[in-house]
Amino acid sequence: QTRESSLEEIFVGLVHEEPPARTVLTERTMNLYGVKAIYKFEMARMKRTVMQSVLSPVISTCLYFVVFGSAIGSRMGDIDNISYGAYIIPGLVMLSLLMQSISNASFGIYMPKFSGTIYEVLSAPVSYVEIVLGYVGAATTKAVILGLIILATAKLFVDYSILHPFWMFSFLVLTAMTFSLFGFIIGIWADGFEKLQIVPMMIVTPLVFLGGTFYSIEMLPEIWQTISLFNPVVYLISGFRWAFYGVSDVHVGISVGMTMVFLTMCMTAVWWIFKTGYRLRS
Repeated sequence: QTRESSLEEIFVGLVHEEPPARTVLTERTMNLYGVKAIYKFEMARMKRTVMQSVLSPVISTCLYFVVFGSAIGSRMGDIDNISYGAYIIPGLVMLSLLMQSISNASFGIYMPKFSGTIYEVLSAPVSYVEIVLGYVGAATTKAVILGLIILATAKLFVDYSILHPFWMFSFLVLTAMTFSLFGFIIGIWADGFEKLQIVPMMIVTPLVFLGGTFYSIEMLPEIWQTISLFNPVVYLISGFRWAFYGVSDVHVGISVGMTMVFLTMCMTAVWWIFKTGYRLRS
């Protein structure tokens, strides 16, 4: 009841807020007040659930740094002239980034469906594009913030450097946006809380662990190297690692291209969902 009241208050205060006197709203003008309403509501949820949204994934990642970076890493040789503890940082950041992007976006759109407030959103003077911008934009922002916090925390355990800061941040934002869209699709598809966890836990997590998080795929036998190239997460981790150290398992251009392909696929799926009303109007 409190969540529904909070959502209604934000929409009443922002969606119907009077625009500046000199601004003339037409049918073609984007309703930034609606986008702002959804975005602020989702960001406020992060503050209410800071233990689950921030502290939990940061602590989990710190455990990986302690076990694999410090304890095991100190006994392993370098990979591509990079200490093992530093080598796994991009993969561990990607692990948290992918899981939190999917979780934030899927839960954000699923809860209005579950509580019935999705009909208020659909009947509000906001377009489908503005709805997606609000939910996915908030999920992307939260995932990027979490990724930066984890990077800062990693400095406490492992010494590392970032060779291409601009590309590192670009990969961070692009990946967070792509998988937030993917999470948005999962949230619409799911008809129960258990389905929100099936894809992240049963599909995404294994793909991340087998995508070069803790090793270089060049260390695998040739047949498994070929099989690994069918794992889309390989390209994400490889491109992100290149931004740190200038080394990668696949060419960085291919990594960017594969990420853009997946982003396009997610955008197409979201367009189809709103065009057909799949799991929204029933």
